[in-house]
Amino acid sequence: MNRQLPVVVIGAGPIGLAAAAHLLARGMQPLVLEAGPSAGAGIGRWKQVKMFSPWHYSIDAAAAELLSQTDWVPPPADAYPTGAELVTEYLQPLAAVKAIADALRLNARVTAVSRQQRDLMSDSDRSNLPFVVRYVDTHGEHDVLARAVVDASGTIEQPNPLGGSGIRALGESAAAERIYYGIPDVANGLRERYEGKRVLVVGSGHSAFNVLADLTDLAESNPATRVHWALRRPAIERVLGGGENDQLIERGKLGMRIAALIESGLVQLHSGFSLQRIERRPGSLTVHGLDRSLQEVDEIIACTGFRPDLNLLSEVRLDLDPATQSPRALAPLIDPNQHSCGSVRAHGAVELKQPERDLYIVGMKSYGRAPTFLLATGYEQVRSVVAAIDGDWQAARRVELLLPETGVCITQFSSSAGADKAVPASCCGNNSNDCACGPRTTQAKPSKAASCCG
Repeated sequence: MNRQLPVVVIGAGPIGLAAAAHLLARGMQPLVLEAGPSAGAGIGRWKQVKMFSPWHYSIDAAAAELLSQTDWVPPPADAYPTGAELVTEYLQPLAAVKAIADALRLNARVTAVSRQQRDLMSDSDRSNLPFVVRYVDTHGEHDVLARAVVDASGTIEQPNPLGGSGIRALGESAAAERIYYGIPDVANGLRERYEGKRVLVVGSGHSAFNVLADLTDLAESNPATRVHWALRRPAIERVLGGGENDQLIERGKLGMRIAALIESGLVQLHSGFSLQRIERRPGSLTVHGLDRSLQEVDEIIACTGFRPDLNLLSEVRLDLDPATQSPRALAPLIDPNQHSCGSVRAHGAVELKQPERDLYIVGMKSYGRAPTFLLATGYEQVRSVVAAIDGDWQAARRVELLLPETGVCITQFSSSAGADKAVPASCCGNNSNDCACGPRTTQAKPSKAASCCG
């Protein structure tokens, strides 16, 4: 492979720019192709949200080294940024560093990745040929050759539908003008859309928690606002997280706040609800599940997660888990149907490598359809991946990150009758190999209470 060719990084979000910083640190040339008009463009969709990871988990080490050579002032390590602050105080300054700026092309959407003169079926000398990366910008279509490809394009443009079967619910497309996918700016830009309305939030992740919290703030100022929450799980104990046991304090607090809002009646919970059909009525919607229907609502907010767009990788060879759509070796660590703990141990090139040599999917996209991705996880991924691309497998295999535990494990709950009911069994037993959080090379800092996988 021609080592003079660039490494193409797809996406200029936090993980993509971190990959570029690590490539520069190892003397390799990145070419960062970003579909949006600016670095971190996708974060604009949730810019108002306060992150539960403090700044010291949100800044990559190699990126910080580049920034330290400028007049950049690091934000307080223990403060919690919003999405907007992550962009303005970190990503924009990073994108302005000359070495990064020279490698960054904006409004450049990657549409395909292949091998030069080799389609998916062709074996001959495949691994020794450069990649061809096709992208589209305002000037038309372009091909660029690359020695390696790091896909950090994320999943923000691929929200999951509302339907309980993984496809759009009947009537979902017809009701599109009353459905918002993601985290709307309820407090400011979209306040008029939701204030005084009957709003149904669908989904069980932290995106839903943030939306529920914002909507109840509206309800407290305007009692005509009614907040409903529908999720497929029959009970919510595991959904709400580890509370005081969560080593990310703000994440634990968010779950406890939602529990209090349900107790107070400000949030009306509809658990065990699998949405099947949306019926349009004059001025409202009726939502139907398998066994019951919900009362009429005015708006629906879909916080149902995201899925990867794999179309641009259709001409390269991938080994993905059929359920999570993540790299197969990563899937057992992140699949909530299999692994024991909400926490995920640090991982890198070994778990992320594909049959197509020097092609890596990183960041949120590497998790496929699985939830709970942390920026710190992505930073460790790209540190390891870039080392592997450079041929330094000793560094690639070394784990250099201790992640905070969620404080909640599947083994705390009984699956009898489909309920998330607490049982006295320990989280991961006496063998850390039974737990997706371990084994570890270094002991993590314990939480104040009993930790999940400590």
